[in-house]
Amino acid sequence: MKIVVIGTGYVGLVQGVCLAELGNEVACVDLDEAKITKLKNGESPIYEPGIEELIKKNLKQERIFFDTSLKKHLKNAEIVFIAVGTPSDGKGKADLKYVTAAAEDIGKNLNHYAIIVNKSTVPIGTGEMVKNTIKKYYKEDFDVVSNPEFLKEGAALDDFFHPDRVVIGVNGSKKAAERIAELYKVLNCPIVVTNLETAEMIKYASNSYLATQISFINSIANICEKVGADVTDVSRGMKLDKRIGERAFLNAGIGYGGSCFPKDVSAMVEIAKESKENFRILEEVEATNKEQRQKFIKKIVDNLGKIQGKRIAVWGIAFKAKTDDIREAPAITIIESLQNLGAEVLAYDPVAEENARRVMPDVIYVSRPQDACKKADALVIVTDWDEFKQVDLKAIASLMKNKYIFDGRNIYDSDEVKKTGFKYYGIGR
Repeated sequence: MKIVVIGTGYVGLVQGVCLAELGNEVACVDLDEAKITKLKNGESPIYEPGIEELIKKNLKQERIFFDTSLKKHLKNAEIVFIAVGTPSDGKGKADLKYVTAAAEDIGKNLNHYAIIVNKSTVPIGTGEMVKNTIKKYYKEDFDVVSNPEFLKEGAALDDFFHPDRVVIGVNGSKKAAERIAELYKVLNCPIVVTNLETAEMIKYASNSYLATQISFINSIANICEKVGADVTDVSRGMKLDKRIGERAFLNAGIGYGGSCFPKDVSAMVEIAKESKENFRILEEVEATNKEQRQKFIKKIVDNLGKIQGKRIAVWGIAFKAKTDDIREAPAITIIESLQNLGAEVLAYDPVAEENARRVMPDVIYVSRPQDACKKADALVIVTDWDEFKQVDLKAIASLMKNKYIFDGRNIYDSDEVKKTGFKYYGIGR
């Protein structure tokens, strides 16, 4: 199929590259000329394992194209994906200005039947808004479909090619639903066809539920610390229940971050308010997530004492491993709080340093995790990168002035760490 993807951010780029890999002809359009130039040269503007190889492969085979002009590629397009950003507006609602601009651009340039697909995470009712916006400029036949993404950063390619499900929302057009289903047929996964509003709700409901699991287990962890239980064993015991499952988001830590959960939970709370419904559980999920970072900072302060003048090593800045995404990352709150208390912070992250420098220019960034620990008073682990799990802690201990580890992701066995001479503080242990 001939496909256009508007937006080359995380969702749009993964969607475009993977559809090209499936054999479609894909044009990815973005207004950012620097980003498009980079992509034309086979360079990915985001860190995602394996994506750069697929970009180069499909450029060579002329299945993917990158451009700043929508009009040029729209004339032959069968399907147009809108995959632009929907950031929070500061009040919890999703800001739809980029979606609206994309819909206007489509309406002004469309000259034949096409299926317009909302791939961005959007509030309920956005599909109809997109349809009405396009109708202002284009009076002929077209369809609007909701096809939410369910990608995990760091595993996005695998999630695309081996999805749990594909959701297709459409109001009234069986033809459009069948055409989009055909696009994903080769993936051999369950396909859920609903109306537009239900598809939009499935995305918000899914992310809100996963975020709820995270805040739930973090609340359990806080109780574990008070009663002498170990949350890692609690989590393991829970996951063995088939009704909960081994893939449940039940790993205690310093809370969720990233581009999806924070804004989607806030948006879901706002959707509930607009519907005159109280979603108290989700409001508490948000509150618990914010409190979890503060509890971790308090743990550091309570055990180190006066922070002024202390040298603190921080491992990990990205909100999770295998990504360079620092949006709503717990590391930012933790590092800035330590700096405000007078600490000197040395930070290491294998891929997120460039993004972090733009937000936290006063941090000392180092090129190896060991370098952050030289003469440090404490080591604070914020992101669970695999390389941190393999480090020789005896060697790290020999570099440090004071031997404290604050493990915000519970990546170590507490008993084993203590054998190396460290004072160890995890979450819920």
